Amino acid sequence: PLSFILTGIPGLEDAQFWIAFPFCTMYFMAVLGNITLLLMIRIDPSLHLPMFYFLSMLSAIDLVLTTSTMPKILSIFWFHSHEINFEGCVAQMFFIHSFSTVESGVLLTMAFDRYLAICKPLRYSAILTGPTIAKLGLAAAVRGIAIITPLTCMVTSLSYCGPRVIQHSYCEHMSVVKLACGDTRANSIYGITAATVVVGSDSILIAVSYMLILREVIGLSSREARLKSFGTCGSHVGVILLFYTPGLFSFYTQRWGHRIPTHVRILMADLYLLVPPMLNPLIYGMRTKAIRDRVLSLL
Repeated sequence: PLSFILTGIPGLEDAQFWIAFPFCTMYFMAVLGNITLLLMIRIDPSLHLPMFYFLSMLSAIDLVLTTSTMPKILSIFWFHSHEINFEGCVAQMFFIHSFSTVESGVLLTMAFDRYLAICKPLRYSAILTGPTIAKLGLAAAVRGIAIITPLTCMVTSLSYCGPRVIQHSYCEHMSVVKLACGDTRANSIYGITAATVVVGSDSILIAVSYMLILREVIGLSSREARLKSFGTCGSHVGVILLFYTPGLFSFYTQRWGHRIPTHVRILMADLYLLVPPMLNPLIYGMRTKAIRDRVLSLL
């Protein structure tokens, strides 16, 4: 097809004009917060540490995720610009799913960073050198692109002979596949398998790293050291829960959550790409003293 029609939030068409205002506010906060975080880390030599390099990657990914979706969503809500061409739809789907996968990989590397900082402090600098950090970031990016590229190719090879209306605010994989004619089981199986393997393996490894961290922290004799360790890990745990919880809800309810109202599922899917990018800079900015002091001194 030449183009698709994005409905926005089915069932809330009359309210979409007003929903766009908090969406626009959150998008502005997400862009401002992540750009500020990137600039702070870039200009302050004291923040040129592995933890902040990984945080820079997270901010860059969040900027891509929000910017690939929110301008189009706001144009639907405010200006009734529902049409999106086929190539733009496929590109949007690729950016959403590939960078979500990349973000999961970056969160895993951040858990590895916290494990080394707390459990192997004497070897921390020797292991996490500049080239190693670059390789870890590159590996997360390559994995995300390698997993989602076949999915994108499978979508472009399908035939679309039915209605062109996508019951969503953006081009989510299964929402597009549902419009195809013929057998789409391969697309569904690949999508579910890829998401389950990525999220399952990453979350298990993150959980193992934090179990080892918890065991190490409990063994510390100093109460201040324990509190400091919990503080540095608390921000990361909050970001992980903020990323995986709505993401998994959105992904699996899109396939099997037919009893959940459509507008609830679509609204959660929209917020999944908006709330974590907005809150991540606030969580790290408030919980990380070096960033907080730098921002306050700048103000």
